[in-house]
Amino acid sequence: MTQIVDTTSKKDITIKSGCNNFKTEITTISKDSNVSLYNIQITSDTPKKPEPLTLKWKIPAHNVKGVWKPTTDFAKRIHADWEKKPMESRISIDAPVISLFGHDDGNIHTFACSNAINKLELNAEIREEDDCFYCYVTFFAEQQSKISHFNTQIRIDTGEKHFSKALKEVSKWWETYENLKPAPVPEIALTPLYSTWYQFHQNLEENVLFDECKIAYKLGYKAIIIDDGWQTNDGNRGYDYTGDWKPERLLKTKAFVDTIHTIGMKVGFWFSVPFCGKKSEAYKKFKGKFLTENHFWAPVFDPRYPEVRAYLINIYKNALIEWELDGFKLDFIDDFKLYVDTPKHNSEMDFVSINEAVDRLLTDVMVTLRNINPDVFIEFRQKYTGPAMRKYGNMFRAFDCPGDATMNRVRIADIRMLAGNSAVHSDMITWHYDEQLEVAALQMVNALFGVPQISVVLKELPKDHLKMVEFYTNYWNENKDLIVSGDFTPSRPLANYPVQKVIKNNKAIIGVYDDHVIEIKENFDNIHILNAKLSESTILKINNDLGNYNCSIFNCKGELVNQKDIVLNQGVMEINIPHCGLAELTLNK
Repeated sequence: MTQIVDTTSKKDITIKSGCNNFKTEITTISKDSNVSLYNIQITSDTPKKPEPLTLKWKIPAHNVKGVWKPTTDFAKRIHADWEKKPMESRISIDAPVISLFGHDDGNIHTFACSNAINKLELNAEIREEDDCFYCYVTFFAEQQSKISHFNTQIRIDTGEKHFSKALKEVSKWWETYENLKPAPVPEIALTPLYSTWYQFHQNLEENVLFDECKIAYKLGYKAIIIDDGWQTNDGNRGYDYTGDWKPERLLKTKAFVDTIHTIGMKVGFWFSVPFCGKKSEAYKKFKGKFLTENHFWAPVFDPRYPEVRAYLINIYKNALIEWELDGFKLDFIDDFKLYVDTPKHNSEMDFVSINEAVDRLLTDVMVTLRNINPDVFIEFRQKYTGPAMRKYGNMFRAFDCPGDATMNRVRIADIRMLAGNSAVHSDMITWHYDEQLEVAALQMVNALFGVPQISVVLKELPKDHLKMVEFYTNYWNENKDLIVSGDFTPSRPLANYPVQKVIKNNKAIIGVYDDHVIEIKENFDNIHILNAKLSESTILKINNDLGNYNCSIFNCKGELVNQKDIVLNQGVMEINIPHCGLAELTLNK
């Protein structure tokens, strides 16, 4: 066991390892403004397969309200050490970062690792015997190859700041590593998008989609993702025919894409990257070159084979060239992993590590596609939205949560804090057509701090629903720069972020999603208050005298229902805003 004492923060950092015949060193690289950076180096005279190695330290449980992890959704509570549920991070699952936050949303202790490719296990657990949090990162829990050298860095931030700022700074830190440089983001990735999935599933008809695109484009949606179904006439919820990607349902694929292009919309197609259905021709061709054939959905390609990677890359390359696609939804990346029946490395493979083979595959996919079309968009969804995935994709979508407005809001916020300038999309917005207007509007307003994706049959929507969609889509487009590039702060993670705000150039948009008080601490020329709830009373707590504002209040259809001048003086005041409505406050100068 190796130990280093961090005299600045009084932490004893220990390394526990079964790595016999490996030399393990931990050194302090830097300390600055309560941020410590450590280097971990492991060396051996000869290549060996290391045993799991754990870096561990403890801190007193002072003012910790919860524990933030990238995809814990509603479960940001404190976990005890006896629960033994470590978080897994690897190239296509989560991100190697955990943040302990306080009762005022302040950062207490945020730690992250630079190794975002390989599998890690990490956690922060409270021990009841001493009321301390035990933080750890375990390496080599899934080691497949021999090594003689390993190097990584650990970053620990105990600075006084909002927890979301600590997470954003981790994201910036990851970007400094050459193997984690994010891909450029084309403008189309930052544009509201129409998806076929929730409302059509595999039942795709060209004329129906064309009519939907015409309506969607007028509403402000500039791209469509054609999801599962274009490649097969099989209507079952399954993937038996994946792997060939020869259109059966949309037979005149190029003509279909051209038709959508005439409207002005960009077109992306869905592909389930790892799956090779047993009824496909590819299954016969690549028999024996799967990570598993016992997956619930379909056999999983083994990317350690160069011919497998070449086959997949050529599928997307040919689709881009032959059909003139504008983008791709590359799905199920997280199913590239080690299974109990995964074959061991053999001489036909050019990679031992599955994660490193996935890195090679996706890097080559992005390079190949961008060489053809520099503005190609590539969508990934949770859980594969970590720092490594930002190299290969430029759009990250909240994991599927149909009809769950609250979950959509939470997932958008969780992705956004680590996504830097990569586009963060909502899950596809959907609701029942007979739903009450204001309740349907909840689906829209809970998604407005991400790029909206919608999946409803627009042609069948009631007129008032369509007006609501038009109003909030136009609002989003008009305020896109502020929303996507402003300083985003979600508050109260254990309460599912009931207040969110974004600030840029002396303008603020504040969304309130429950009956919480909105605190305004700064002076703004423009303040937009999104009343994203089913009660009218909106309470403001104003920290200083801000002046006289013109206040325009709109309902969820965008109709002006009230306009008056109000004075924002220090204290508490109430503004009544219709359910899922909007108040726009403009400073009178």
